[in-house]
Amino acid sequence: MSAFHDAVNEQIGHEFGASQQYVAVAVYYDSETLPQLAAHFYRQAVEERNHAMMLVQFLLDADVPVVIPGVEPPQTAFKDAAEPIALALAQEKRVTDQISALARLAREEGDFVGEEFTHWFLKEQREEVASMSDLLRLVERASESSILLVEDSLARAPVGDQGVDPSAPPAAGGAL
Repeated sequence: MSAFHDAVNEQIGHEFGASQQYVAVAVYYDSETLPQLAAHFYRQAVEERNHAMMLVQFLLDADVPVVIPGVEPPQTAFKDAAEPIALALAQEKRVTDQISALARLAREEGDFVGEEFTHWFLKEQREEVASMSDLLRLVERASESSILLVEDSLARAPVGDQGVDPSAPPAAGGAL
């Protein structure tokens, strides 16, 4: 197994960890009776799970052993409505760095199939960072007393939910 394949296995854990963190964020918003924000993050959790399964499928297709690592417990307590989104933005930036490192490693090893595979994820991360940045700015502009304006805005125009990308790599077990 190459260093790139080891790193893909590690990234599977990062994606599952991101999924768990988004579930925790969604539960926080649910507990605060903010159903649109909760729904947004429940969708984000499924998307991150699907990313992990795309990585799994890539390794299966390459006939490389798949290792499903454990994940750290997510943060579940937040001081205000903006903190979970700031955490999500930091997480998306970290994942962007991780995927960039994967692409660089694939290139260094001459694994052009692996490098090409990472390009879709890099495109996806650009979208994720931009949409999470927008959502954070929206929530920061809303005072705690007008957080319901964010709910209304998300109900009218979901942020970052562009549907299924037909160019996305296949996910093991099918995308949810």
